[in-house]
Amino acid sequence: MNVYVRELARELGRQGVAVDIFTRCQDRESPVVVNIAPNVRVLTVRVGPAAPYDKNWVLDYLPEFVHRIRCVADGEDIHYDIIHSHYWLSGLAALELRQAWGTPVIHMFHTLAAMKNTIARGDEAETADRLAGERMLLQEVDRVVAATPLDRAQMIQHYAAEIERIVVIPCGVDLNHFHPIEQDRAREELGVPPHPHKMLLFVGRIEPLKGIDTLLRAMALLVEQRPAWWGDICLAIIGGDRRETPDQWSAEMKRLRRLQGELGIGELVTFQGSQDQRKLPVFYSASDAVIVPSHYESFGMVALEAMACGTPVIASNVGGLRYTIRDGETGLLVPREDPQALAEKIALLLDDEALRLKLGQQSTQTAQRYSWSTIAHEIRELYTEVICGEPCRQPALVG
Repeated sequence: MNVYVRELARELGRQGVAVDIFTRCQDRESPVVVNIAPNVRVLTVRVGPAAPYDKNWVLDYLPEFVHRIRCVADGEDIHYDIIHSHYWLSGLAALELRQAWGTPVIHMFHTLAAMKNTIARGDEAETADRLAGERMLLQEVDRVVAATPLDRAQMIQHYAAEIERIVVIPCGVDLNHFHPIEQDRAREELGVPPHPHKMLLFVGRIEPLKGIDTLLRAMALLVEQRPAWWGDICLAIIGGDRRETPDQWSAEMKRLRRLQGELGIGELVTFQGSQDQRKLPVFYSASDAVIVPSHYESFGMVALEAMACGTPVIASNVGGLRYTIRDGETGLLVPREDPQALAEKIALLLDDEALRLKLGQQSTQTAQRYSWSTIAHEIRELYTEVICGEPCRQPALVG
């Protein structure tokens, strides 16, 4: 979601649209205003504790968040033509701002609580407040942006949303940033051995929804069935905070580390922590395949970034991944939570160089359709439609 908001705002700025992005302060040392691109600035409002905290606590601070945004707008005498909110909490804030300003609201969820709860385990379930909030937003906002037709169908199925209110506009990818790099050069930059060494990559948050445990089990099956691959295959996991000590790890990181030890694949898997966005194309290009074993994805931007870099993707046959990846043409799809099926697809791709190259080339071609300039143009058309044909001057993205 953060990548989406940032990249859409930057492209809108390039197209002459002024954008303010409001977000909550998590560090008192952070500047209040940061210009991140021409016509685009991030405004950090000081609401609640100046630190990260449980997302469900944010609801308590929404009235103050709305008040601070109004103070900024009043102080600078700004009139916003559109409010484009992201995530359910920001959507609730947007509705309050619409009541105060009379400004229409366009909303994008990025993930749906109802879908997450179909696969949640134990205390992973989303709250009743979130479910109710999402249902209200689908009834109240002026338009909803869905990343895929499946995303729209799930809103209708789980929340009885009106189809006329929902517009399908996919996520985008920065093709100037994410593009193929010659694999040996990328590996040299990362210090990874050249061929025939096999490198797999996962990029994403360290949370149960991402299915990393399935990937670890698939790795164990791979080397069990292909003993010759011991020492010649590695999996890099990008996500989390590499500066954390074991006592600071999240519950999911601790679970994954235990599983890694139990499976005896400590030497095959490296946890790289979060990486600078500028370095991600190098990781994608150095890899033979990017694995996206999620239990649920509304779209799957990691898959699209990898495709833009010409790297084949093996992903769970769920959510937006079914829309982004055409099985056998731009990547491979497998049933979720099926380590054996995932191991088989990985082996198929690593054994067949011609298939790997074909999927990579076709992935790169497909990714060209998702440039941010194209996506931002569609979003601008939606803005214009919502404000009844008047030129769109300045949306506010509430992140």
